[in-house]
Parts: sequence; C-alpha cells; structure tokens
Amino acid sequence: MEFSDTELFLNDFKYIVNTDSASGNTAGILKVAHFFQDRFSRLGMTSDILLPGNGKVPCLKAALGDPPHEIMFMGHLDTVFPEGEAGERPFSLCGNRARGPGVCDMKGGLLVVLHALETLKKTGDLDNMSICVLFNGDEETGSTQSRPLIQETAKTCRRVLVCEPCRPDYHLVNQRKGGGWFHIDVTGMEAHAGADPHKGVNAVVELAHLVSLIQDLNDENPGTSAQVTVIGGGNKINIIPAHARASVDVRILDPKEKPRVETFFKRLSQNRLFEPSTIRVSGCIDRPPMAVTPESQAIQDLIITEAKKMGITMGAITTGGCSDGNLTASLGIPTLDGLGLVGANSHRTDEYVELESIPVMVTLMSRVCRHLADNQTTK
Repeated sequence: MEFSDTELFLNDFKYIVNTDSASGNTAGILKVAHFFQDRFSRLGMTSDILLPGNGKVPCLKAALGDPPHEIMFMGHLDTVFPEGEAGERPFSLCGNRARGPGVCDMKGGLLVVLHALETLKKTGDLDNMSICVLFNGDEETGSTQSRPLIQETAKTCRRVLVCEPCRPDYHLVNQRKGGGWFHIDVTGMEAHAGADPHKGVNAVVELAHLVSLIQDLNDENPGTSAQVTVIGGGNKINIIPAHARASVDVRILDPKEKPRVETFFKRLSQNRLFEPSTIRVSGCIDRPPMAVTPESQAIQDLIITEAKKMGITMGAITTGGCSDGNLTASLGIPTLDGLGLVGANSHRTDEYVELESIPVMVTLMSRVCRHLADNQTTK
C-alpha cells in the first residue's frame, strides 16, 4: 500500500491553498469545505457541512460506518492569512518545498487525510472501516463556535488523530501545553502632561507596573509562560493617558497550574500602583494540556513502528502550541497530533512543507488505518 499519485495531491494542494480561507472568511472556508465534501462523498462517506454556534463558521463532518468510530481525523479549514494573501503569494514549488498561505498550517494535513482514505478505497480496505472526519473553520481563533461539535463528535470515537503539521525530521506531537487568554483594562484620569501632570492618573504607567508582575509568572514554573502580546494606551503625546489595555497569552504544561494562574489574574487588580485607578481583568485557561497517556502512547508506538517499516525514523515532541487535540484529550479520548505534512514556520510568509513527506505521510496514515481496522476485526 504505497501512495504514488503525488501529481494529483499537488493539483489539489494548489486549489485549496489558492483559496483564501482566513478565520471569519465564511465564503472562502465554505469553498474549501465543499471541495472536501465532494471528494469524501465519492468515497461513500456521509458528508455534511455544518454551521454550529453563530452559523458563520463552516465545519465539515464526514463519516463511514457506525459509531463508535475507530478513528476520528481532525483538522481545520481556516488560516491566519487575510483575504488577498493567496493572490499575492500563491501556491508554488521551490526545490523540495511547497510554499503558500496555509501549506503547513494546515491545508497539507487536510489533504493527507483525504488521500489516505482515497488510497484505502482503491485497495478495497476502506469499505470495512469505521472512520470519522471533522474539519472545523475557526481553530485559529480558538474554536469558539465549533468546540461543542468537536467534543460531541469525539465522544463517538475511540481515538483521535490530528493532522496538524509534522515537525522537521518526522517528529509527531504527543504532548501540548494548555492555555488561554487574559485581557487587562486600566482606567486612570486625563490631565495636561506639562501643566497639570499631578492631576492625572497615568493608566499606561499603571499597566506597565502590572506587566512587570505578569512577567514574573514565567519564573515561577518552567512549564508555564505568560506573554504580553498586545498592548496600547493613550492618544496624544501631551495628555496623561486615562486608558490602557493589554492582552496576555498564557500556556501551562501542568493542569494544576490552571487554578494558580487564574487566581493570580483574578487578584491582579489588588496590586494597584495608583489608588484612584480602576483595573478590570477578564479571561481564563480554556484549553487543558494534552498529556501523554498509556492509550495515546500505544497509538504513538504503532505509528512509529509502521514508519520504521517504511524506512522512516520518527520521533515525538512536546510543544507549547495548542490545537483542537487539547479539547479531545481533555475528554479522556486518546489523542495524537502532528500527523500532517512535514513543515515549519506556521503563521509566517516563509511557511513551507517538504514535498518528500507527501507520499510518506499519506502511506503512513493509510497503513495505520488498516492496522487499527484489522485489529478491531480480530477482537
């Protein structure tokens, strides 16, 4: 069972990468979803485009066989790149790499799923399998609308394989940090910066004081990070600023850190530098860590063994980035990630995938599916 139709894969790749599908671009996400819906339907799968939550986030759900499904393949249709990006730097081949918006994160991974299932259809193996596929349209903005659909679907599956990009040198992802976002709004009092600074309450200085406290969170536990990523305040150079705001990205490796971090931010307003200022804090840790479990380790061992049979030495890494795999793992469902194409530089204009990984990852996923199906049949 070897995948050999790389030309078809690249034609599909070009089409979906050259379709802008930024989070919030409903029309673009729908276009990519319809592409996959058509192909999955040809395989005999039930294939539906759903609009959960506010009705503006297209998600594609396809299934074959009755639940509980042996495998749930998961990925996302949206990218971080704005409308027009594909026109400015369309899909291209450069040496042994493919480039373009979303090639790595994660349109290449979506195609790995499709072509693995098409390969199994050609060999006659797919018809005897029980498989579910869910591609959502808002992962890059936190899966706010699709989260219930993801978790409800995962509960009908025995294991979840997430086809986010495989890391260089064929490293899958077996553990991810959890995380969340916090937002801080400070209100002070305006005053003339030259004539009456003493009559003002500087919101920017107050916020700077809070930022220094937040930075200390990074030193208290090596598995926890708190990064101030967006900040702003004031509007004129000669006025003491009355408003300032900041957003903080927090990641945790240990689930026990969740209450500690959330308590820290809850009490942050008690650390005022200026008594008259007002500090409002919102946010939470809403994605638990994805940890290695005996069940996920068993899937990892299977994948590494199958890769070895193909002459590929595969490893595993822990990453600070979250994915929808955090959501399924939190339900106790064995989850493994990083099973898309090998690539790097996600969310950047120099994002790429390695072309040689196309037949490798498609063949590997096909073999893993067949092994799991055969194992279930013989039970």
